[in-house]
Amino acid sequence: MPELDLQISVEDVSWPDEAVLAAIAQKTLSAAAHFLAMEEKQPFPKLPPELSLVFTDDASIREINAEWRGQDKPTNVLSFPAFPLEPGGMPGPMLGDIAIARETVEREAADLEKSFEDHLTHLLVHGFLHLFGYDHMEKDEAEAMESLETRILAKLGLSDPYAGQDPIV
Repeated sequence: MPELDLQISVEDVSWPDEAVLAAIAQKTLSAAAHFLAMEEKQPFPKLPPELSLVFTDDASIREINAEWRGQDKPTNVLSFPAFPLEPGGMPGPMLGDIAIARETVEREAADLEKSFEDHLTHLLVHGFLHLFGYDHMEKDEAEAMESLETRILAKLGLSDPYAGQDPIV
């Protein structure tokens, strides 16, 4: 099974304890990495690639979103691949960074009538797939990415977060 070297930074004290977040992230991302390696034949480097997770707040993620994406608003998750990667390509020693905003995760979880942990798990998988070159800018890309998310989440015992929706583009 592919291993990951997770580096975690908790910037907002309202997040659960770092040990809790680390356990959720390790379980989720290990399952996602295993799925990609076994089901999608995704190559992985021999040494565990490093991945940085930043658990932040809406104000911080809004600044990042404005600077890097030109969208002056908070969002749930942002991913920054360390190197450009096409789906199925060999990642480098550093996968990249994933930032997640607590208030947005809480709001969305409540709106979706899902637990905070289940929604956080989905967003971790979503952000992780972005680091491997998956995207949802075009309908066919969105369908492929959402299919992967759904299958990974099913392995974790979670339902399809996109059931009854058109692909997100």
